[in-house]
Amino acid sequence: MYKKQMKLQRVICLCALIVAALVFVYSLGMLTDLYDSLYPMMRNPDNLEETDVPGSIIYYDMQPFNHQLLIASIALILLATLLFITGTSSRRKYYVGNYFATCVNVIAEVAVAIWAHLQIAAFKTQFVTTLDFDALEMWSSIWETPNLTASSTFWFDAHYLVFALVLLAAALLTLNVIWKRRLMRGEQALLAGKAA
Repeated sequence: MYKKQMKLQRVICLCALIVAALVFVYSLGMLTDLYDSLYPMMRNPDNLEETDVPGSIIYYDMQPFNHQLLIASIALILLATLLFITGTSSRRKYYVGNYFATCVNVIAEVAVAIWAHLQIAAFKTQFVTTLDFDALEMWSSIWETPNLTASSTFWFDAHYLVFALVLLAAALLTLNVIWKRRLMRGEQALLAGKAA
């Protein structure tokens, strides 16, 4: 039973690292479509009120959040590597460092997922309700830039998958610790029975 658990714990720790890297890639790509379509519509980046397309300020509104998400994704990657540094991915018995690494990862993953979801959902609402899509269509044909429509919400919607995977990684890390503790208790009971 220990062999199965140890193989799975290695896979789970690797999944936590991969999911953190996915959040990093998502944060890099999130503003791509908005930049291509909306940045050229801003006549004067020093005065964000001067725009050909009302509502295109969303591109600038999202910049601070995007920067914070990038930092959070790097933090998730570093925390996931902590699982390997402490031996959580390969240790037969868990010690305080292993529990600490797992707990910090789970808390960070859940916190980032909830925070990012709330922010992205609000920005999606802003995108759909305040952007003048008719003006954008007209200016996109003139400037020959990509045209966004109210249904062009791929990067907003992709966060559901990305952060569902983050929450899944947190759940798997938690289940791994519970399984590990049961196996360790069973082993201690068996050793105590042999000693008696």
